[in-house]
Amino acid sequence: MITRIAGTVAIVALAASCASHAGSSEAVPETAAAPGSERQCFFLSQVNGYTHVKGSRDRIRVSTGPRDVYEFQVFGSCPYLDDAENMGFDQTGGGTICSGLDIDLVVPTPTGPQRCPVRMIRKLAPEEAR
Repeated sequence: MITRIAGTVAIVALAASCASHAGSSEAVPETAAAPGSERQCFFLSQVNGYTHVKGSRDRIRVSTGPRDVYEFQVFGSCPYLDDAENMGFDQTGGGTICSGLDIDLVVPTPTGPQRCPVRMIRKLAPEEAR
């Protein structure tokens, strides 16, 4: 009898805590899409190359398909980014990559690999990607 009452109380408490968050007016996280816009994400397995942005030490363009190109901007300067002939992508979570928080670049340097956190990712329009 006591375990049945304790179980019922636990279920009611859980339901109440869920209900209190359902109607809350908390700020929408930055990774959520704006109303009417579509999130533009990709999987790490879709990356098939990258190019340097001329004159920039903090940006690269990553291609993920025949027509899909994303521009990555790192926090601050990544000194060897513009010279890197190869680099790694370190995904910070599973699933899709939608924002800079989802991935870091790993750039080879003379003293060893340097981690360059990505600040911003944006999908380029076809005319920008050319």
